[in-house]
Amino acid sequence: MTSRATVQTSPANDRRLRLLEATMKQHQYRPDALIEVLHRAQKLFGYLDTNLLLHIAQRLKLPPSRVYGVATFYHFFSLAPKGIHSCVVCLGTACYVKQAAQLLSCLENATGIKAGETTADGQLSLMTARCLGACGIAPTVVFDEQLEGHQTLERVTQRLKSCLSASRP
Repeated sequence: MTSRATVQTSPANDRRLRLLEATMKQHQYRPDALIEVLHRAQKLFGYLDTNLLLHIAQRLKLPPSRVYGVATFYHFFSLAPKGIHSCVVCLGTACYVKQAAQLLSCLENATGIKAGETTADGQLSLMTARCLGACGIAPTVVFDEQLEGHQTLERVTQRLKSCLSASRP
């Protein structure tokens, strides 16, 4: 079973769910361990699907709305499978002033997806961030966890092409 598979409901059928259960047990099923449990779940499964969130809510005795609220509040949690490659465009004030919205639009047009989506072939996830904390080199884009500053339309287009061609035979 791949890391993108839907969560099983029985720990006996899925090693990842048994490991998640061990993490919750380690934290004594305390509701205040929710973020740690969500981190572990995402690391094990690759993303947090609805069944997994419901399972966590039940085991930690939390309302599903609380678990979902935390999972959607923090940008590092994903409710859908992510692509092999990732691209994050900073939309913080400094980047926005230096045309980050145009960079994002260019990337959306080139990939055929909107921010927050993954290409149909699973190659690329396009995301935005409120601020990456690199205002001095704005506008910034993160390709596969590598921060790149002073981005232009030409640079992001070229970087996108090289990123995607590297994973194709």
